Amino acid sequence: MTHAADHLVRLARAHDTVIATAESCTGGMIAAAITDVPGSSRIFDRGFVTYSNAAKQAMLGVRAATLAAHGAVSQEVALEMAAGALSRSDANLAVAVTGIAGPGGSDHKPEGRVCFALARSGESPRAETVEFGALGRDRVRAAATAHALALLTGALASES
Repeated sequence: MTHAADHLVRLARAHDTVIATAESCTGGMIAAAITDVPGSSRIFDRGFVTYSNAAKQAMLGVRAATLAAHGAVSQEVALEMAAGALSRSDANLAVAVTGIAGPGGSDHKPEGRVCFALARSGESPRAETVEFGALGRDRVRAAATAHALALLTGALASES
């Protein structure tokens, strides 16, 4: 993960980009990976760990109606989380993650399902869902963290 975060920090510095994170199932792991890199203070503003629905609403402005209609593990909630992180920070790029790390899940929302969103100043946010499968809690969280770092890096690399 260190190499991916190093590369992300270098790209963000080159593009004058400031990042914020909004995390549920990863519990701050994305922010930790970024801030493990020396010099990350120049490109990282803040991380929101919003594990509960109440925290998603209070800290990020996720609407109760969105949670009721789609559930916390949904692209709709991820989009609102990312938009909230962007609007409640000094960042111009935000990533959001919400998912089912396990153990458990349901037929409707299985273990390993993680929804991601990216929001960037002046652009429409975008979301995607990845089915990592029932890898176990630690591996799902690590895979989600790696995927979020890759999404951020991809967003910056597309500017080059």
